[in-house]
Amino acid sequence: MRRSALSLTRAVLQLRASTDLAMQAQERRLHTLASHCAARSGSSDEPHPRRRRAALFFTGAAAGATAGATVGEEEKGSFPVPSLFLARADAAAQEAVKEDTAAGLFPDESYVTNLFRRAAPSVVHIRTRCAQSLAPLLALTHPLSSAVARFPFSQDLLEIPQGAGSGFIIDPAGFIVTNNHVVGAADTIIVSLADGTELPAKLVGADELTDIAVIKVTQTRPLPFVSWGDSRTIEVGDWVIAAGNPFGLGGSVTAGILSARGRDIGASPFDDFLQIDAPINPGNSGGPVFNADGQVVGVNTAIVSPNGGGSVGIGFAVPSEIAMKIAAELREKGRIDRGWLGVSLLDAPMGDPARRRLTGVTIGGIDRLGPAAKAGLRAEDLLTAVNGQPVDSAKGVIKAVGDTPPGKIVTLTVRRQGRDIDIPVTVGRRPANDQG
Repeated sequence: MRRSALSLTRAVLQLRASTDLAMQAQERRLHTLASHCAARSGSSDEPHPRRRRAALFFTGAAAGATAGATVGEEEKGSFPVPSLFLARADAAAQEAVKEDTAAGLFPDESYVTNLFRRAAPSVVHIRTRCAQSLAPLLALTHPLSSAVARFPFSQDLLEIPQGAGSGFIIDPAGFIVTNNHVVGAADTIIVSLADGTELPAKLVGADELTDIAVIKVTQTRPLPFVSWGDSRTIEVGDWVIAAGNPFGLGGSVTAGILSARGRDIGASPFDDFLQIDAPINPGNSGGPVFNADGQVVGVNTAIVSPNGGGSVGIGFAVPSEIAMKIAAELREKGRIDRGWLGVSLLDAPMGDPARRRLTGVTIGGIDRLGPAAKAGLRAEDLLTAVNGQPVDSAKGVIKAVGDTPPGKIVTLTVRRQGRDIDIPVTVGRRPANDQG
C-alpha cells in the first residue's frame, strides 16, 4: 500500500513537472510570436498600428499564460486557458495580416502567385556530375564554417558525385546564371527547364571569389528570361521571394524579407552578401531572389545551418549589383580579371606605439617579381590610402586593387620612416587563389 502511495505521489509530481514544461513551451512560443510580429513591422521606427496591437496582445497573452494555467490546474484539473490565448493571438495576427495586405504592407496570395507565374519559366534545375569530390568547394574558413553551408546537394563520399542546384535564364539565347560551386568543377551539366525539357549545358565562365557562374544551353526556340533589378534600392524589411530547386524536388518558391546587407561570411575578400529569411535549402544554390517587381536582386549562395541540414531562416545571396557585372564579364571574356599587387597584408600596424596609433594596413611581405616590388614598395610600409581613399583593413585594400583592371595605375600612399609617400603602381593580373 505504501509503495502504491509513493508511486502515485511520483506520478503526480511528474505530471506537474510536465505541465510546467508545457507552459514554458507555450510562453516561449508566445514571446517568439510577439518578437516576430514586431520584427515584421516594417522599416519605420513606429510599427503599423494593427501590428503593434497584435504584438501587445501576444505579450499580454504570454504574461497571463502562467496565471491561466494555475487557475485551470487548480479548478479544472487541466490548463485550457493558454490554448484560448493562443487561439485569440492567432486570430489577432491573421486580422493584422489582412489589414496590412489591404494597406499594401504585406504581399497577398495573388501577388505571390502572379510573380511566380511570371518568373517560374525562367528558373531552371541544374544537375551536375564530376569525376572528383566537390567537398573542397564546400569548405569555408569563416569562424562559422561549421554552421555556414554552401551547396549543391552533393554526395561527396561517392567516387563520382552528383549535384543539384538552381539557376535562372538571363537571355533568350540560353545564357543562365548560377553559382560557381554548383557547376565550377562539373564534367557534365544538365539543365531542366520549367516544362520538363532537359538540355545539356556548357560552362561559359565562373568566378570563385564571388561564386557566380554562367552556363549556356543550345536552344531551338527563344527561352523565357528574367531581368536584373537594382539590389541597392531594396531596404532591410522589404519583401523578397526566393525560387529554386530545394533538395532536387523541383521548382519551389518561398517568401521572406531582406534581413540585413553587407554580410561577410569569410568566403572571400569580396563578400558583400544580402541576408534574407526566405527559406532556402540544399539545391537552392544559384536560384534567384526577386523583388516585388519580379526582378532579380540576388543569387542564392549559402545558408547558416547549425545541424548541417536545411534552413533556419538565415540565407545569403550575392547582390545583383555584383552578380550582374560579373555575369556580363563572364559572358564577354569567360573569366574575371582582377588587379593584383603581389603583397601580403596585415591589418594591425607594426612597429613603435606611435605607429600603432595610425590607421592603415601593414605590408608584411612582397613578391619580388610582383607589381609592388617593381614600384618600390617595401615590407613594413604602412599603406594608408589607395587613390586617395583611406584604407583600414587588408580586405579593403584587396577589394580596391581587385576592382582595378590589370594594366591600370593606382596611387598608393604609404608611411615610411615617419613620412607619407605617394607611389604609383601599375596593377598586375591577380593569379588564382592569391590573397594580395
